[in-house]
Amino acid sequence: MLSQTKPPFRAEHIGSLLRPKNLLDQRARRTRGEIGQDELTKVEDQAIKDALALQQRVGLKFATDGEFRRRSYHSFFYRQLGDISIDTVGGHDAKGGTPGHRADQPVALIKSRVQWTKPINVADFEFVRAHTTLMPKITIPGPCALHFRGGDAAVLASAYKDLDQFWDDTAIAFGKELQALADAGCRYVQIDETAFAKFGDPDVQASLKARGDDWSALIDKYIAVTNRILKEAPQNLRIGMHLCRGNRGGQWHAEGSYDSVAERLFNALNIPFYFLEYDSPRAGTFTPLRLVPRHKTVILGLVSTKTSTMENKDELKKRVEDATRYCDLDCLAVSPQCGFASVDTGNPITSEVQEQKLRLVVDLAKEIWGDV
Repeated sequence: MLSQTKPPFRAEHIGSLLRPKNLLDQRARRTRGEIGQDELTKVEDQAIKDALALQQRVGLKFATDGEFRRRSYHSFFYRQLGDISIDTVGGHDAKGGTPGHRADQPVALIKSRVQWTKPINVADFEFVRAHTTLMPKITIPGPCALHFRGGDAAVLASAYKDLDQFWDDTAIAFGKELQALADAGCRYVQIDETAFAKFGDPDVQASLKARGDDWSALIDKYIAVTNRILKEAPQNLRIGMHLCRGNRGGQWHAEGSYDSVAERLFNALNIPFYFLEYDSPRAGTFTPLRLVPRHKTVILGLVSTKTSTMENKDELKKRVEDATRYCDLDCLAVSPQCGFASVDTGNPITSEVQEQKLRLVVDLAKEIWGDV
């Protein structure tokens, strides 16, 4: 049974929220040199306060800053660890970036060693804590996201001569960031390791093979690396993992069920809860949930952030009921399938629809479990 005071909660969301137009406009002005950083920070501060109020208003028990201080948190986070770029592809496919279609896979460039030099998310945590009574939730990229987007070739291209050194550096960097967050008082962290959800896609498997990677062996490696970090993580941190198949401007990067990874994902990976994308047929069926141990929790991402179409609450309740054929109801929760703005330009929905979808998740949780 989930705790009413400790994460995860029955009603969740993944983290990023639509940026207000004024924030995007002022960031563009900052890029052009028309305003200074202090002026932009004031606009960010107010936008985050408004986002915190939104999360309080819809009835959630936790809050994020919406990722309002950055264009892409994957990109921002890894650039704090060195001369590293993790998303060098703009995300446009052959259909011109049309929402609802597959986008190009982002590519990583690793031009320096991975090194943690200072807290990356502590200031964000402290700002959220200071401006809401809700529990702050910090989201960080997964430790294997960099390798997944570049492979051994990217690691060994210039920065490293030894793969083990790369993994050691990565584990140390993530360990220091998690410790810094815990020391600051943070208790809720979400790791976004989207690779696991993409391993079931034949096209992704083929591209990994083309670059010399055995996709199944990568699953074992990524689990080992993640478990190493989790083992050393502060015990007072509640850490969950979000998985999805890409989320950029209404587009996606992969399709395929969790079947290829389920046994190892749920049993070999030592993480207590998972945020799983389940908003479209691309995610497959709930059958893999039969492999989830009873002491773990799955947050079902049933509400889409990619489209403005509002889901029907009764249909969502039926889907949760379908999931209970494989996983006990006490081990489940609900959320949107991903963030509303994985990059600052956001998905093709309005702020009004965003709020309606968050309210839907909260109402759904209340009707099923009597709590959020």
